[in-house]
Amino acid sequence: MTRGRFGRALVLVVGIAMAIALYLAWARLNGEAPVCGPLHGCETVDASSYSTFLGIPVAFIGLGGTSMMMAGSILWWRTADRRALLFVYILGLFSLPVLAYLAYLEVAVIHAICVWCVGYAIATIATWLISVRAMRTT
Repeated sequence: MTRGRFGRALVLVVGIAMAIALYLAWARLNGEAPVCGPLHGCETVDASSYSTFLGIPVAFIGLGGTSMMMAGSILWWRTADRRALLFVYILGLFSLPVLAYLAYLEVAVIHAICVWCVGYAIATIATWLISVRAMRTT
């Protein structure tokens, strides 16, 4: 029962992160800045030199990581294989310093906040926290 509750939550929250990463990757592929509404921070962040890493758009890297987290979440939810849950946990753990660094860049270097990036970070951190809770209770 616990796996079912946490499994659904993992898949839902990582699905939100994946949808955000997919939108940001789609916008990048089309050469468009993400729609940010009245805040205008997304355009500034997207136009910065920090929006790529080694020539790869950060949105693509996020989409790749989130896709792996989704695969691990579904695998654990459906099979109860704790290795899949551990995989999600480790990916989330490694994402924490990356997300912190990207947030630092937005605030201290770029001087603009991308609401999509913040939403992605929150969903990714929530995924990791759910995996922590699931590992302790299952």
